[in-house]
Amino acid sequence: MTDPEPTARRIVFVTGPSGAGRSSALNVLEDAGFEAVDNLPLRLLPALLDGPHSDRPLALGIDPRNRDFSTNAIIDLLGRLTGVSGLAPELLYLDCSTDVLLRRFSETRRRHPLAPDDRPSEGIIRELDMLGPLRARADVLIDTTDLNVHQLRAEVEHWFAPGGQRRLTVSVQSFSYKRGLPRSVDMVFDCRFLSNPYWVPDLRNLDGTSQPVADHVTADPRFADFEQQVLSLSLLLLPAYRDEGKSYLSIAFGCTGGKHRSVVMAERHALRLAEAGWQVSIRHRELDLRKKEEA
Repeated sequence: MTDPEPTARRIVFVTGPSGAGRSSALNVLEDAGFEAVDNLPLRLLPALLDGPHSDRPLALGIDPRNRDFSTNAIIDLLGRLTGVSGLAPELLYLDCSTDVLLRRFSETRRRHPLAPDDRPSEGIIRELDMLGPLRARADVLIDTTDLNVHQLRAEVEHWFAPGGQRRLTVSVQSFSYKRGLPRSVDMVFDCRFLSNPYWVPDLRNLDGTSQPVADHVTADPRFADFEQQVLSLSLLLLPAYRDEGKSYLSIAFGCTGGKHRSVVMAERHALRLAEAGWQVSIRHRELDLRKKEEA
């Protein structure tokens, strides 16, 4: 996949399992200047594209409720549109863990569209299985498992600039190995070999965004080489991923609790990449979760 023509009209297909935030993402894109259309039958898309010319980028919501929904048809359509001069199609997939989807359906007491007379869990399983090929084909994948509506808005706005110009965007995050690897990450680095501030009483209750913790972690004699090697690897791979047409890359740093060492590395790595001219977002999974629980 190559970068689109500067004047190409961006067309973003938005999909994902029911309850993952597809409608919310469409609303964000509409606020960002996209012309948003939800549940448009695929057979009507040519008429929409051949209609009155518009300079606005287009966002199309698609899910299994569409009468002519077909994963193969969507993938074929994306392939055909990619070869059309003046168009720049992309697929945005909103992902979410099964247990969180089930919880959301339980909280809203909605019936699942693929299992109106059955348990929501049955519909979730069917839909995730049906959408698997689209998830694998996605140009941009946003995992909404741990995101609230405000964080989802920030993620969508970050990936899709108002001007509609595609570029490689980098997501850097920290996490705790106790809660498992983050979903949909491309590169993972283990920081558990670094000196742990947890064992320093004055630092235990602080986190990696504080200067005393950062000073402690960076004082580890192994830190400087580790940081430089990770940075060199990232700066080697990012242009290659961009040249291959990848729209995003997710880099994660993990430690035992996701509070100290991984946060320091994520903060510093995001800053170095930004200084090198890359578009970077940063997220600390465990710190964000703690703030959410305290709110």
